[in-house]
Amino acid sequence: MNFSQLQDRVRLELLRRIGRGTLSVSLLSRQTGLGQPHISNFLHNRRGLSLKALDVILEAQKLEIADLLPARRETKEEAKGEAGAMVQIPLVSEAVAAFEWHIRASSTLALAPFLVDTVQGLEARCSNARRQWDRFVAMRVAAEDAREMEPVLEANAVVMLDRHYTSFHPYREGEANLYGARVGSRMLVRYAQFQGERVVLRAYQARVKAEVLEPEPGETANDLLVGRVVVVVNPH
Repeated sequence: MNFSQLQDRVRLELLRRIGRGTLSVSLLSRQTGLGQPHISNFLHNRRGLSLKALDVILEAQKLEIADLLPARRETKEEAKGEAGAMVQIPLVSEAVAAFEWHIRASSTLALAPFLVDTVQGLEARCSNARRQWDRFVAMRVAAEDAREMEPVLEANAVVMLDRHYTSFHPYREGEANLYGARVGSRMLVRYAQFQGERVVLRAYQARVKAEVLEPEPGETANDLLVGRVVVVVNPH
């Protein structure tokens, strides 16, 4: 990673924090002593930062270089080869899966092994902005959330999400997609439909009331989808 790439990663991380409401330009200015116009120009990619200014921002936001690097995993080239080869997918919390555009080493709980065939040749359907996100993540489903999806999901099931598939279009003809979807600050694994500018999340258990979500200003309904569930690994 060169200096220009480092600045791009810092910029995207700051924008992510601003988008989540944990940071603002004025707060960052107070933390660093840098002028708000200077910071705004950097965030809008109108100018770069000096090495000294970048160090100040990293220190103020408690960021380390390792936090800006994707978790180590096998590349496509490494994954190719003999039948039965495995690829390591970062296992993360639901918050990281839902909001982190790239997966940092410090955010990875473990590396979950999946067959290479599971991730090869998958169709992507997402915005250009979402294509900048690391594509595959795995997460563990809490018992209370899995209960409403039994028998599709069991307590502590591990699901792999394709974060480059945020379309409501069925991936396979006649088969409903299962998604990870943002519900406030949380994420649920549910079937999702687009109805009248809203997202309707349904559980497998008919007794469970559907969740109806409306995008925030500046969002689309697709932004509420974290990604399509590619694989479910139940513990039993």
